Amino acid sequence: MFELPSGAEIQSVIAGIKASVGYFIPEIYLSVLFMVLIIVDLIVKGKKNTLLPVITITGLAGSFFFIYQQHAMTAGEMFFGMYVLDEFALFFKYFFVLSGILAALISMDDEYLNRESSGMGEYYSLVVAMVIGMIMMAAATDLLMIFLSMELVGLTAYVLTGYLKRDPRSSEAALKYLIYGAVSTGLMIYGFSLIYGITGETNIFRISEELRLHSSDPLVMMIATLFILAGFGYKIGAVPFHFWTPDVYEGSPTPITAYLSIASKAAGFAVLMRFFLTALPHGGAAYDNIISNNWVLLLIILSISSMIYGNVVALWQQNVKRMLAYSSIAHAGYLLLGVIMMDELGTQATLFYLLSYLLMNIGAFYVVILISNKTGSENLDDYRGLGKKMPLAGAALTVFLISLVGLPPTVGFIGKLMIFTAMLAKGSIYIWLALIGVLTSVISLYYYMLIPLNMYLRESLEPHKESLNVGLLSRIIMAIFMILTLYFGLFFTPLSDFAKYSSALFGNTVY
Repeated sequence: MFELPSGAEIQSVIAGIKASVGYFIPEIYLSVLFMVLIIVDLIVKGKKNTLLPVITITGLAGSFFFIYQQHAMTAGEMFFGMYVLDEFALFFKYFFVLSGILAALISMDDEYLNRESSGMGEYYSLVVAMVIGMIMMAAATDLLMIFLSMELVGLTAYVLTGYLKRDPRSSEAALKYLIYGAVSTGLMIYGFSLIYGITGETNIFRISEELRLHSSDPLVMMIATLFILAGFGYKIGAVPFHFWTPDVYEGSPTPITAYLSIASKAAGFAVLMRFFLTALPHGGAAYDNIISNNWVLLLIILSISSMIYGNVVALWQQNVKRMLAYSSIAHAGYLLLGVIMMDELGTQATLFYLLSYLLMNIGAFYVVILISNKTGSENLDDYRGLGKKMPLAGAALTVFLISLVGLPPTVGFIGKLMIFTAMLAKGSIYIWLALIGVLTSVISLYYYMLIPLNMYLRESLEPHKESLNVGLLSRIIMAIFMILTLYFGLFFTPLSDFAKYSSALFGNTVY
């Protein structure tokens, strides 16, 4: 018969929840901010397009204080093993809050978004909700919590993608995003169910123990891993789970395109690294061990396919946002190289690359927004002559594109250098993977440099327009992004040390 829990058991559960809540303060704070934005949108009648982003940026910045306080805490697992507080989770808390601030900041300058959307209250509250979901993805240590946090991110992303309701491209992008998301999530859940059937556990640490202690059917593990990768691969936009990326990036509001290309991709990598480097057993650096591990072999295939496909297809793109979409597929391949190394150094390189990608990609999309405000176009041909008409925008975009290629003296160069150097140090098959990464980076040089070529070496299609000035604040923000991209390319130690601190968790995971 079914027995009701005793009073002592109930009290134990309540005590466990109370003990865990103390380590959940940043998430609670952000949830309050989410509700504040909705209330302000309902109460305030005028000037909301200025007030709401200011509240969002200020509120998100305030969460840094609570996140910083958690450095002194060593909570480990909480909420009965569904959530964890460690250095890895803290890294992504900073990352996602910063990305939310930058998304709100560049949204203020997108004239098309602010003109076409009747109400922006829900927009900024959904940006905050997405930050909460991504933080939970990075800290989730239970299959159910991983699923719930991914759904929170996914549902908010679908709405934000289709926020321009009167734009057919935006509605089409949201529909495609939803359909692909539903299919990939269904596959991932089936993979989770196979893992649960094999181990009888949903906690990734206990799953790891069960897989080490008891043998499992290799075919079932391969199928489970493949299905789980469908869900994670969809989030990071890697081949062959990339089909949504070009259309969604092109049709979404440009600030959301930037947000998805950076924050959502990083959230996917956070949950992918925590799951595969913690839950599933893997071997060392030898070639035989690599090809004998199902999930490592699958990640190698995804990485090579993404680097080649993303860079090659980007060569034919005439829409700048679509070009950057295929570029993001290629960058997912470079990031996977760090995960494949399965050690602290590889994780450090991946985290550093994510920081560099945040800076250079958000800068590139910000300039695309400012150019679109003045020209009304995202077509490559309409960038002709902009180097003279918008000199600072042209210079800034050129720096960001050089960084995306991975050339010195930019932070993107350091990111790729860390990944390739770490791979060369391990030898064997890693040398060939690094070589493929270098060669595909050379391909990216061609299509990235098409934009500066048009801006500086080709005449404008409308020569009568002498200048296209942007506001002082926009010029300051552009200059800051550009300076930081160059500064951290020369003085990268603070970012490198932070990435090393955050990757220490995976220092002894190779067994």
